[in-house]
Amino acid sequence: NSIDSPFSAFVFKTVADPYVGNLTYFRVYSGKLPEDSNIYNSSKSIDNKVGKIYKMQGKNQRPIPEVCAGDIAAVAKLKNTITGDTLCDKDNPVLFEKIEYPEPIMLLAITPKTKGDEDKLSTALSKIIDEDPTVKVYRDENTGETILAGMGESHLEVIVDTMESKFGVEVEKSTPKVGYKETIRKKVKVEGKYKKQSGGRGQYGHCWLEIEPKARGEGFEFVDKIVGGVIPRQYRPAVEKGVVGAMKKGILAGYPTVDIKATVYDGSYHPVDSS
Repeated sequence: NSIDSPFSAFVFKTVADPYVGNLTYFRVYSGKLPEDSNIYNSSKSIDNKVGKIYKMQGKNQRPIPEVCAGDIAAVAKLKNTITGDTLCDKDNPVLFEKIEYPEPIMLLAITPKTKGDEDKLSTALSKIIDEDPTVKVYRDENTGETILAGMGESHLEVIVDTMESKFGVEVEKSTPKVGYKETIRKKVKVEGKYKKQSGGRGQYGHCWLEIEPKARGEGFEFVDKIVGGVIPRQYRPAVEKGVVGAMKKGILAGYPTVDIKATVYDGSYHPVDSS
């Protein structure tokens, strides 16, 4: 922690400032850093150029010529630098231990109020995550919803307010849907036929499937029991693809179908129209 030691600092906060871009807040643990100098981000293994250094006083930014061990300051527009990164002298690299953040405990489904704001919402969420590592955003594959996860109701309200006031994106909020799944309870045999003539070469597909339930968690299984070439081998993968596509939306409530075995055992084809 001596001023005469090589420079090292820890990034404890990042803020997307509408006027100067991203502001990176850091505390200097050793050495000193003058303005217009080069530093090394040992967390990302990248070089960075520091321009002006600011002393933050509330919302005001006061330029200072350098910072020393023990100082807290901010710099603008550091590339690929986020909260928890270590900044140091490249010839004397160090790596501080990252902060372990708790997992989010409350979820909120969000959609942009304006249909064309999907890109703006994505950009806003990306910047908010850079500012606040306790925020997580993901897309629920089962329900198709964008889920915003935070540390509590107040935390989520602050995030939504920030999106509206700082990034100009208004969102609709709702309770996340439960990602149910569907399955079948007994073995069935079913015929599928597709035939279309529109002048010239048409389209034709025909197969018989036996579908039966599997134990929970065993997933999907496809079995080919075609004999005698009633469906040529090159067309059979399309049967499996069709079954997998139909499983994405079950017939009971539209949820994904899981844990079934589908066996194709018969069918027919047309020498011209099948392709």
